[in-house]
Amino acid sequence: MSTTSLLLGQTLCFDGNPFHDGPDAARHTSRGAVVVRGGHILDTGDADAMRLAYPEAEVTDHGQNLIMAGFVDAHVHYPQTAIIASWGKRLIDWLNTYTFPEEMRFADPDYAGEIAARYLDLLIANGTTSVCSYCTIHPASVDALFTAATKRGMRVFGGKTCMDRNAPEGLRDSAQSAYDDSAALIGKWHGKGRNGYVITPRFAPTSTPEQLEALGALWAEHPDCLMQTHLSEQTDEIEWVASLYPESRDYLDVYERYGLLGERALFGHAIHLTGRERAHLRDAHAGLIHCPTSNTFIGSGLFDLDGLMDEGHRIGLATDTGGGSSFSMLRTMAAAYEIGQLRHASAHPSALLWLATAGSAQTLHCGDRVGNLKRGYEADLTVLDLSSTPAIGQRSARADDIWQAVFPTIMMGDDRAIAATYVGGVRLK
Repeated sequence: MSTTSLLLGQTLCFDGNPFHDGPDAARHTSRGAVVVRGGHILDTGDADAMRLAYPEAEVTDHGQNLIMAGFVDAHVHYPQTAIIASWGKRLIDWLNTYTFPEEMRFADPDYAGEIAARYLDLLIANGTTSVCSYCTIHPASVDALFTAATKRGMRVFGGKTCMDRNAPEGLRDSAQSAYDDSAALIGKWHGKGRNGYVITPRFAPTSTPEQLEALGALWAEHPDCLMQTHLSEQTDEIEWVASLYPESRDYLDVYERYGLLGERALFGHAIHLTGRERAHLRDAHAGLIHCPTSNTFIGSGLFDLDGLMDEGHRIGLATDTGGGSSFSMLRTMAAAYEIGQLRHASAHPSALLWLATAGSAQTLHCGDRVGNLKRGYEADLTVLDLSSTPAIGQRSARADDIWQAVFPTIMMGDDRAIAATYVGGVRLK
């Protein structure tokens, strides 16, 4: 029989979307408890009531630390782990100078395995329990990610990145091999344990029409898979796409033409959208992924989080390793807040925490399993120390409510603020 665990501390969960429903969409319990059994959340509630209801449970008391769902990172490139925080480039130069040379190293399965393990350990250290990642063109890079995720019990999404032009030789596949390799990897990994396969054309400039058509056909054959790519990250990228696909109405239309727009589609960045693109993305219920540290680090622009939320878009949050300059979703929330300020829209702390957990999980279509602190959900949890440094502690000590207490950690916190990370009920940090 599975052991029952009782975790005590402050608790936080969501009954709605704070962007629409305000802070009352979040439910905070100052002395709460989470009951875990068999890798799932069995119950939550007041600490004293849960103690009485589950007297047999093994108790871990996290004191005044905040227990919440583990962070969900909706767009990353795990192969860029070793080149994070590289200096001085915008998107196209970044790819040619840093990304492509590094990704060529993933032809070596041992190297892929080393980086995959390092990356997932960095996630756990930063309180992230689920992630959606691009791999490289090499099937071994996908095997490495899912093997490392399975070892740690993590819910991870990923896929072979497909490119058949405008990339170095050695990082190009073909329309047929992209289809064949991806189909084989779907059969090997999709739905096996907590792994989910994602059909992954890198972006329109690195795929021929033939490759996009092949991947659109593959997605139609496997509609339960996610599909991820990039959209309207930088203005010069948009101009490049227009020159490569002159028959298309706009950047999104390239993907639409080849069957790569739908409710399980994930579009990274989506900064410089036309009115037509915004309307079609919303009507398709596609996911938009906000990558704020990347957008500032590479100089891409300011994502319209508030406006797109008001229009009813599905939006997740992401570090975008390694164009993004941090592995931490705390730092990513802080950057999202700062970009919002530049757009004269201040995201409430409840909205930022929702975006990094339930919001991202919903965008990845796993919001019924992870991203919230509710009965029946998988027990992927993060425990935040709200006084992890002297600077944060002195500020949170003056707080009048949970939001004043947690906001300094969002703005100034790092891996030191992660008191514990649980994956499937197992404490990994």
